[in-house]
Amino acid sequence: MKVILLQDIKGTGKKGQVVNVSDGYARNYLIPKGLVKEATDSNLKVLNEQVKAEKIREDREFQEAKELGVLMEKLVVTLYSKAGEGGRLFGSITSKDIADNLKKKHNISVDKRKILLNDPIKSLGSMYVEIKIHPKVVTKVKVEVKEKE
Repeated sequence: MKVILLQDIKGTGKKGQVVNVSDGYARNYLIPKGLVKEATDSNLKVLNEQVKAEKIREDREFQEAKELGVLMEKLVVTLYSKAGEGGRLFGSITSKDIADNLKKKHNISVDKRKILLNDPIKSLGSMYVEIKIHPKVVTKVKVEVKEKE
């Protein structure tokens, strides 16, 4: 029996796939639990429309992420911290500090886990930090660390 998966089923397939399963498995387990729909012509048309709408949404998100990436490359994030001799900071600048500054000063919300900072910043100066704003879009933001007076 051909069915459309409504959610991921281990060993059978991913959500939205059309797969062949045995009649008994479909009628006695999958359909009563609401895991699948029978693959009729009308259900397949609905599935195709949903796939098209999802593709359009993903393309729009990708374009918005590219535009945001271009905008973010022009930004300069300025952070202030106390520093000792030689420009060493008493604390450190973390990805959370960068995300908070982007939200407060530039009104751009970025998850701190998406800021690709291997180690916290521990010295004065400027550097570029990569931010993954979409699975296919990575941008760089200039971060300047200045001494707090």
